[in-house]
Amino acid sequence: MGTDLAAGIQALEGTEAGRHLALALAIMAAVLHAVFGALQKGRFDPWLTRGAIDGAYGLMALPVALFVVPWPQGHQWLLFLGAWIIHTVYKLLQAAAYSRGAYTVVYPVVRGTGPLFAVIGAYVIFGERFAPMQWMGVMILLGGIFGLAAFNMRYLTAGRDTLIPALLLAFLTGLCVALYTTYDAFGIRATPNPFTFLAWFFMIDGITFPVLAMMRYRKLAQKPDLPSLLRRGVLGGVIAFASFGGIMMATRLDKVGEAAVMRETSAVFAALIGWLVLRETVGPVRMVLIALIAIGAIIVELGG
Repeated sequence: MGTDLAAGIQALEGTEAGRHLALALAIMAAVLHAVFGALQKGRFDPWLTRGAIDGAYGLMALPVALFVVPWPQGHQWLLFLGAWIIHTVYKLLQAAAYSRGAYTVVYPVVRGTGPLFAVIGAYVIFGERFAPMQWMGVMILLGGIFGLAAFNMRYLTAGRDTLIPALLLAFLTGLCVALYTTYDAFGIRATPNPFTFLAWFFMIDGITFPVLAMMRYRKLAQKPDLPSLLRRGVLGGVIAFASFGGIMMATRLDKVGEAAVMRETSAVFAALIGWLVLRETVGPVRMVLIALIAIGAIIVELGG
């Protein structure tokens, strides 16, 4: 993570090789983000799980931030303050949404809202433009994602009394996804060494939720098994490094909008996880909608 590796990343920026690497990182982030979402929605309270994950990746990033990468300078501290605020609001909304709604309903709404506004943000901030064919791909992808959410909502049998609040929270969470995607892209591009941004981001971001989770844990009448929760936190921390770190690096190497759209193929992998791990029914309609998401992403990539 020294200067040589950072220089290698800088040399790839804006090149064809950098574009290919950004695509690979975005797809990797999509797969891992679906796993990450399932971890947070899994057997433990989502607030406790998020606290364990954040604490784990904060501790992992601590020695790297302090002793390996260059320290932030001047205005870069303000970048980290902004990132901390945006990600904290995002995680509060996401945990609240997962506490009220089914994973297969909440997750597609969050991921469907995010890329549309991220593309708009990339246009406003970075001057990125999509070709007409790419916009068609975005619409197909969003149609598949929101169609998946609507289908899941239509046949939902449990938790219908909290469905409306869950959907509203999911929509707001999606807006925060677009905001942090655009902001993080700005932050990692404004930091000479990208690994400085990544290490310090994870260290600072790992402070808040462990405190909130501990407060919640103490109030619970029936406390979950702490070793199992901590193990899930460590696994989630490793996944977070690769998922969030991967998409941040992709936005530095290539276009923010394209990376954001490709990352939202996570809805495909989330559906597969729901089927294979959570034992949720997929069926032919869901399969078609999942295919639309994948086709839309492919059109966005090839139409650029």
